[in-house]
Amino acid sequence: MESSTKELGLYIAYGVILTMAVIPIYAGSFATIKSMKRPANAPKPKKSDNPLEDSDDEDEPAVESLSSGDAYLFPVIGSAVLFGLYLAFRYLDKEYINYVMTIYISITGCMAITKTFLMIAKAITPKSILKHVSKYKVTLSKRSKNISHISFTVIHGLLLLSSILLTVYYGYTKNWVASNIFGLSLSINAIQLILLDSFKTGMILLTGLFFYDIFWVFYTPVMVSVATNFDAPIKLLWPRDIIDFVVNKASEGRFTMLGLGDIVIPGIFVALCLRFDRHMSWKRNPVGSFRSTEFPKPYFKANLTAYILGLGLTMAVMHVFKAAQPALLYLSPACILSALITAAVRGELKDLFAFTSEEEDDKKKKKEDKKEKEKEEESDAEMIIEEEEIEITTTTTTTTAANDNIEIEQIELEDEGSEENENPQKVTGSKKNTTSSRKRKSNKRK
Repeated sequence: MESSTKELGLYIAYGVILTMAVIPIYAGSFATIKSMKRPANAPKPKKSDNPLEDSDDEDEPAVESLSSGDAYLFPVIGSAVLFGLYLAFRYLDKEYINYVMTIYISITGCMAITKTFLMIAKAITPKSILKHVSKYKVTLSKRSKNISHISFTVIHGLLLLSSILLTVYYGYTKNWVASNIFGLSLSINAIQLILLDSFKTGMILLTGLFFYDIFWVFYTPVMVSVATNFDAPIKLLWPRDIIDFVVNKASEGRFTMLGLGDIVIPGIFVALCLRFDRHMSWKRNPVGSFRSTEFPKPYFKANLTAYILGLGLTMAVMHVFKAAQPALLYLSPACILSALITAAVRGELKDLFAFTSEEEDDKKKKKEDKKEKEKEEESDAEMIIEEEEIEITTTTTTTTAANDNIEIEQIELEDEGSEENENPQKVTGSKKNTTSSRKRKSNKRK
């Protein structure tokens, strides 16, 4: 009876972890639709009357994309950070490291929780209440030019206060429920902020992290050691036997866990598939609002399904072999193959690899700006060279003129001396000097 209860509790844990992993991917993916640049043939969106919306930023959001160069470096930087943490936990005081990392992640997590709470408030707060909410705006300007601005309401303040209180509570108790709230919020915001610029970049990233995960999990104790020692909200937790945990609180220290990297990395690829769906849908039928979420989503549905199956397979293998599994070993191929197979079936492989988050006009503009900058640098260098040449010429001319003046002065002194002296012998000498000075003049003229 006891073993069957534990088995049931473990299956519940797998189901809850899987559900918690899908929630941030789904929410974060739809949030990235707002980051897409509005096409030229799309109508400008109307300003929202919702005080929780910052309508000034709705049209042209500025979000940087992850390029293929960044994707190549990602596993290298990740390996360095992971191994650095492993050495730190091995040779330094574990409590001190966790204390420092908890403070850092709590500060970033507090902002992430506020943003996540705001996203939920926008979705569930009735319009009848929002009508009575006043909106305040603070603008930072310099010489009548607006540099930045921030809009807020009383609801924003309450959400921020709630996030601070939750952060303080987690810092003191390290409660696993509060840790999960941090983890979910960080995952949603990471999927929103880390945008892949193309499918090529996404496939490079997933392939690199595929080998990264295999190496650090199967061939070294590093990954498992860091995951178990790192007491910070970088993973989702659930009791292995929730029934016994609730009734007796006997298994308080035994949890099933999933790292946030196994959510965020595949999640940004799933989000890319959703943006590609929006791109292809608008290309076929450019009608309505571009920011609308009502459009066919074949790639998003296929990729999200592949993620669920891949994570389920990871848990099944882990359950059978009773050993930790690198989730990206199953998730990376699942996400890549689902996108390629869907594109092949729909005859859109060319469109898939041609898709990029940057418009052609933006690329041309960047190239033109780069060329103009190079031309300006070349012209500046030429001007510097010309100025140096002018300075050298001026210096030479001044020196020559100074020498001429010296010679003329000497000649004049000699002539004056010859006129004042009446001695014939000295006069003869002055004539010789005059003759020699004339010779010098004639040589100079030549």
